[in-house]
Amino acid sequence: MPITKMKCNHIANPLGYYMDTATLSWVTNGVPGSFQTKAEIVVALDPELREVVYDSGERDDIDSIAHSVQLEWLPRTRYYWRVQVWTDEGVMATSDVAWFETGKRDEAWQAAWIASPAEDEHPYFAKRFELTSAPVSARLYACGIGLYEAQLNGRKIGDEFLAPGCNDYDSWLQIQTYDVTAMVQTGSNELGALLGPGWALGRIGMGGGKRKLYGERPAFLAELVLQMADGTERRIGTDATWRTGASFITESGIYDGEAQNALLHGGGVERQAVETEKPVKGVLKDRLSLPVVCKAFRRPEQIVTTPQGDIVIDFGQNMSGWTAFRAHAPAGAEIKLEYGEFMQDGEFYRDNLRTAKQTFTYVSNGEPDWIRPHFTYFGYRYIRVTGMAYIEQDSLQAWVLYSDMEETGELETSSPLVNRLFKNALWGQKSNFLDVPTDCPQRDERLGWTGDAQVFAQTASYNMDTAAFFRKYLYDLSAEQTKLNGAVPTVVPKMIGGEAYSAAWGDAATIIPWQQYVQYGDMSILEAQWDSMSAWVEYVKARAGEAGLWLNDFHFGDWLALDSATGSMSGGTIKDLIATAYYAHSVRLLAKSAKVLGLKDEQRRYSELFEQIRKAFLDEFVSPNGRIVSVTQTAHVVALYMDLLPEEWRQRAADTLAELIVKAGYRLQTGFVGTPFLCKVLTNYGHNDLAYKLLLNEELPGWLYPVKMGATTIWERWDSVMPDGKIAENGMNSLNHYAYGSIVDWMVQEMAGIRPLESAPGYRRFTIAPKPSGRLQHVKARYESAAGLIESGWELTPGGKLELTITVPFHAIAELELPQCEAAAVEVAGKRMPLHLRQADTSCRMELLPGEYRLSYVPTESYVPRYNSYSDLRDLLDDGERVNIVRKHIPDIDLKKDVIYGMKLAHLHEMQFVTGLADETLAALDRELDEYYKSR
Repeated sequence: MPITKMKCNHIANPLGYYMDTATLSWVTNGVPGSFQTKAEIVVALDPELREVVYDSGERDDIDSIAHSVQLEWLPRTRYYWRVQVWTDEGVMATSDVAWFETGKRDEAWQAAWIASPAEDEHPYFAKRFELTSAPVSARLYACGIGLYEAQLNGRKIGDEFLAPGCNDYDSWLQIQTYDVTAMVQTGSNELGALLGPGWALGRIGMGGGKRKLYGERPAFLAELVLQMADGTERRIGTDATWRTGASFITESGIYDGEAQNALLHGGGVERQAVETEKPVKGVLKDRLSLPVVCKAFRRPEQIVTTPQGDIVIDFGQNMSGWTAFRAHAPAGAEIKLEYGEFMQDGEFYRDNLRTAKQTFTYVSNGEPDWIRPHFTYFGYRYIRVTGMAYIEQDSLQAWVLYSDMEETGELETSSPLVNRLFKNALWGQKSNFLDVPTDCPQRDERLGWTGDAQVFAQTASYNMDTAAFFRKYLYDLSAEQTKLNGAVPTVVPKMIGGEAYSAAWGDAATIIPWQQYVQYGDMSILEAQWDSMSAWVEYVKARAGEAGLWLNDFHFGDWLALDSATGSMSGGTIKDLIATAYYAHSVRLLAKSAKVLGLKDEQRRYSELFEQIRKAFLDEFVSPNGRIVSVTQTAHVVALYMDLLPEEWRQRAADTLAELIVKAGYRLQTGFVGTPFLCKVLTNYGHNDLAYKLLLNEELPGWLYPVKMGATTIWERWDSVMPDGKIAENGMNSLNHYAYGSIVDWMVQEMAGIRPLESAPGYRRFTIAPKPSGRLQHVKARYESAAGLIESGWELTPGGKLELTITVPFHAIAELELPQCEAAAVEVAGKRMPLHLRQADTSCRMELLPGEYRLSYVPTESYVPRYNSYSDLRDLLDDGERVNIVRKHIPDIDLKKDVIYGMKLAHLHEMQFVTGLADETLAALDRELDEYYKSR
């Protein structure tokens, strides 16, 4: 089918979501032609599209990335839509019919909130009803305080878990809509619901945390609407006629796990439910959250018995979710599963969970059954099992849970370690994008830290389609701001106390909406978040005052950086410098957003404010000659990335950054603030090889060190596990923390070269500008963008050529920049030829129409590294053959003692640091190394 990925508000066939407008999008592919000349959208109330409520007509201004449709919205109504596209070759393509369905909207409920008369239990509610005929349509509208699982006739309704989700229940409550048409039966039916405490009522927060943040006890609201064949309607709502009783779940909590007693199954619903007032302040609203679903199953990779005699299941991958198991145990027997993410000295280890118990217990009723939790989830790779007599791989199954997002990005290189790093970042996202972007999925935290979310947002949006996910998170963020005078809490929803608001964390309010707009081309995210974005900037402006400097407030700084002289977790960069830089950055993004939205006065005002802040930044933190006063890697990174330095000082700052890295032994020292942009700044200012060197470093600290140590997700700290295989004892150590996975952004945008353009958001027009290095032989990235499939790959051939493969989607243009290139030497093959080709500087630039391309040429400078006595010793000696060449000419060199970071053999000779070195020795060494280079 030529038209695919039909979505409304970035969701395929959304059921019961909140809608104030319908933003329709699709991807056209597989049809003759390069460009769309016109399109037509029809929306109707029937699948045959006879009862039309919207017809765009054939128009040339309809963009498949995002076309907004305004309707007279009706509650509980399914709308059907279809698109037709005409191409520049006169071909017409017609989509299948897709749909979107509204929820309750503002319709009055024919139902009441109900609760159990007994406190401190996991209640089960039930209502029996009779039907003489099957309905033609049945919808259940439901919400809960705590978590709930709805059931119909003994079967779970839907494939969603942990409903109604994680948000500020005092601001809003999400209504879920379920299509239960196929589950309702003629005759007797029972509608029921299990409830547990969840985020609203259970323990949340570090240490002991707090309970009952939202409400006092579990409560449930539901309305079943049945449309009968004769045109009548029947509604069954929660009220005092429902029955309730204690369920088989005896304990549950997000952090601590769950306990079940199957002997309590069938205990009955002996009590009458009680009607109650709405338990929290929040308004009822149709959902925004994507459902949390099981996205994959995993079998155990190993079942081991530890030296202490524990039975431990290894699933081979750190993840979030739970493990279902087949229970074969006598009545009254207890089975216990303890979840952890690490093995130390061959033993099950989980001290890094702090107070989180992460335990599931099950008391058997003697009947064989598959068992799973209901109201918790775990971050884990390993499970310690007790009480299970028979353990086989087929009797355990890991359920991988996260929000229902489509994977959109792939990246593959010649380095297996880099490939694993990419997968680790993806698994970190899978583990933590569970309704909110949490910091970690295992210890007593699991909170929506805003700083982590904003530094990872670009990588997240390459890995998966995050448009709907972040829209809900930003709605949560906006809701919190309304109670905080525009301030943004460090966690959203704000489930921990304190009034601290930090730069880089609060700036999620401006950074994520702009990033989402550029990534997906949907202006409605800026419209929805404008008040939030401007409220944050105005809050900071009030804190900064007329001086334009954000000084003396609390900030996390460059969190977990390694360059603090005092060992502070905030790093060594001046916090006020970071705060003022982020203030300027947010103001600039706000000015750009105002331009997109046509707010001319606001654009002018915030553009002028940015220049004022930039001047204040320079006056306060940069010397008159361009020296940044905070001599750290991060200080130079943020000043360059956030465009705070005048043109004449930028290269000096970039060179100083490179020198700081060399002095640190070719090691990064950056934390949460500096790391996401470090390699990008290096590449953009002529230090691309150094960026690759940082990426490929396998020692501590570096991205590949955890990979070498067996990590399957991103660690919270560079040194979460020490070289001796023991976890660092520092009280805050997650092995599943995605923030440093933000390096994937650089890998895609610079290594592979796929970059969106702010002037043509949604990849309608984009750049492909790969930055190869001889440190890798090939790189290939694949991205399912809003415009369609984009591919960019390069390979350095043994013959010295650079070969590229590129795919440009329908109705898009790629601005290709080829490095180290002479236009006349480029060979191009593909379905579509370039519009034009020209030479500029050392790059060839061309525009590529939609199609698939293969290009090759011999670079003007070889990417194969060339080494001699003036090369850094770390580079010279990272290859066994070169080590043998060096030993041949300098047999007495002590490679452990004499290899000093940043030093060169020629310098050691001048300093007489290595005995036996002579000019003729180095000359002979250089000649042989040159021959080695030519052979490569």
